[in-house]
Amino acid sequence: MVRQILKLIRIFNCLITFLTVFVGCYIISKSEINLILVLSSSLAAFFIAAGGNVINDVFDIENDKIAHPERPLASNKISKNKAIIIYSLLNLLSIGILSTTNFYILLLGVTTIFVLFLYSCCLKKIFLLSNIIIASLTGLTFIYSGVIVNNIKDSLIPTLFAFLINLIREIVKDIQDISGDKNFNVNSLPIILGVDKTRKIILVLLIILVVSTIIPFMLEIYNIYYLAVIMTFVNPILFLCLLIIIKEIKSDNLRKVSNLLKINMLFGLLAIYLGK
Repeated sequence: MVRQILKLIRIFNCLITFLTVFVGCYIISKSEINLILVLSSSLAAFFIAAGGNVINDVFDIENDKIAHPERPLASNKISKNKAIIIYSLLNLLSIGILSTTNFYILLLGVTTIFVLFLYSCCLKKIFLLSNIIIASLTGLTFIYSGVIVNNIKDSLIPTLFAFLINLIREIVKDIQDISGDKNFNVNSLPIILGVDKTRKIILVLLIILVVSTIIPFMLEIYNIYYLAVIMTFVNPILFLCLLIIIKEIKSDNLRKVSNLLKINMLFGLLAIYLGK
């Protein structure tokens, strides 16, 4: 059961959320940080992300039986009622932790919980809006870190990068889910525009992302160490994603691209941290 719960909450994604907030605070802060505040806020973000993943699967059970039959709810390894209880507990934990921080951090957390619920129940079928919402919430992670350390200004560049990389991931995942989405009237990009046009959009977004990674160095916002990590790890991975997408659109390739983009976020964080 524990293994299935960890799979349900997508533990790896939740850990990335925790690390993103935690490391984001160090990257963005211009003074000594309050470690207890950072740790508690990061843990709350972990639980919010976990809850968002659970409620998404609750509303997606029938769809996942086609697109992701291995998931705990779709495979009946966890019941819908148990999943709702887990979702409620995760949100109660996050709000409880956030109530020990401050009003603005609490407000961002509660707003995120509300938007994730709306997304899962109502908004995910709306053309393009669903992709923008999830990408924006991922970018909001850095705004959240900025609020924690009282420095929103320096959170804007990582927010933009996180938005772009996750917008690409969401569109890639839409192609993966196309068979299930067609049966449930989800107006995703590949359903409305077709897979070929959607692939071209992904390629354009990847090129924009590659170009945008160089701009902070050219504007002298970040130093040579930032550029070194970008050119050694971040952009080569983005180019690899480009080549995979150009080569062939199939399930295994799409999964590779999604995972590579996820890993690349960590290299991006390292680049910004070293480039301060």
